[in-house]
Order: sequence, then structure tokens, then C-alpha cells
Amino acid sequence: MLRYRQGGRMNGVMHTLQFTYWKDGEMWIGHLLDYPDYRTQGESFEELQENLRDIYQDITGGEIPCIRKVAELEVS
Repeated sequence: MLRYRQGGRMNGVMHTLQFTYWKDGEMWIGHLLDYPDYRTQGESFEELQENLRDIYQDITGGEIPCIRKVAELEVS
């Protein structure tokens, strides 16, 4: 799980987010499960996680417009 500080503030509240990742050659690539359109990469797994935190902050901070999200729909 990816851990991040809510709103980038040092308020002590930690949350977890799920993310999908894989290694492609020398690079680690991934995206947040709720935001699959926004992939990032890193030269290490730790750098990938930091880049995912940055993307999350950009998404929740309104820096990226027209965000598509994943949701579940109950049908019968």
C-alpha cells in the first residue's frame, strides 16, 4: 500500500491507497488503482512510490483537470 500525508500537511493522519506496478526493463512503472489514466515511473521502487504520491497530491489538489475515476456499480 502507498502511504501519504493527507493534503500534504503534516497532520499525522495517514491513509493507504492501492496501486498497480510492474517492472519494464530498468524502470518501475505504476498507477494509482483509482486513477489508472495517470501512470508514472521511477528508476527504483521507492522513486515510483514517491512519484505516485506526487500524482495523488496533484489530483487531489486540483492541479490536474478532468479527472476520470474508477467506481463500482451494483446491478441485478
